[in-house]
Amino acid sequence: MAESTLSVTDDPNPLWVQAANVIRHRIADQTLPPGRRLPAERDLCQQLGVSRVTLRKALQQLVEEGVLSSSHGRGWYVAKAHAEPEWPNTLESFTETARRKGLEPSSTVLVAEVVPATFDEAEEFGIVAGTDIFRLVRVRHLDGLAIGVDDSRVPLALVEGIETVDFTHASLLRELSERQIETAQADSIIEARGCSAELAEPLGLTAGDPVLAMRQVLEDHSGRTVLITTINYRGDRYRLHTTFARVPGPRFP
Repeated sequence: MAESTLSVTDDPNPLWVQAANVIRHRIADQTLPPGRRLPAERDLCQQLGVSRVTLRKALQQLVEEGVLSSSHGRGWYVAKAHAEPEWPNTLESFTETARRKGLEPSSTVLVAEVVPATFDEAEEFGIVAGTDIFRLVRVRHLDGLAIGVDDSRVPLALVEGIETVDFTHASLLRELSERQIETAQADSIIEARGCSAELAEPLGLTAGDPVLAMRQVLEDHSGRTVLITTINYRGDRYRLHTTFARVPGPRFP
C-alpha cells in the first residue's frame, strides 16, 4: 500500500475518517484488490500517520460498510467482489429491490437541476422542446458500495417541488407515486460498454473498464412516458437475471 501520511491541516474531517477514506480509495483503485489482506496494523499506523486506536476505528467503520472483513487473529481483508443479483421480471425501484434483499440503499447526488428538454427528450415525453424537466444524477450504493450511476429525467410539471427533496435516501419512483403517478411498465435496452472517463471516478473504475448500461423509458397506466433513466452498473457488481419462455406451437417450417 502506497505511503499516504495524513495531516490534520489537510482535511477538516477527524483522523479516523481520513484514514478510512485513504483505505477506501486504495480499494477503489485496486491497489488493494478484493480478498487481499491489509498490511499489519503497526505498518498501517506508520503509513497513515495515525494511532492504533484511530486506525481500528477507521477499520471497524469499513467493516460495517461491508468494504472490509475481519478475521480474529489473522487480520483485516478487503471484502471479495460479488455481483449483486438483480430483480426478477417485475418493475420496481432500486430502493425496493435493495430492501427486498435486506440491503441498505443510499445515493450520492451528483446533479439535481431543472433543464430545458432537448428535441429528443421532448419527443419521448410528448412535450414541447424547451419545457422544463428535472434531471437527477446519482451514484447508487448498496451497503455503502458503489453499484452504478443513475441519470434520470422527468417533466417538471409532473413533480413540482421535487427540487427540495433530498435524494440521498429518497426514491424517485416513490416521489412519483406520492404525486399519484404510478409507473406501469418500462421499455428497457441493456448493453455492455466501456466505462467513460466521466463515470470512472464516481464508480471507482478506470476509463474503459466494463459497465452494463440499462436505459429505461417508464410509462404510466395510460401509456404516457413519465420517466427516462439510464444507469451504468459496475460490471463486477451487477448481474441481470431473467427468464425466457418458449411459445407453444409450431416453430419450424
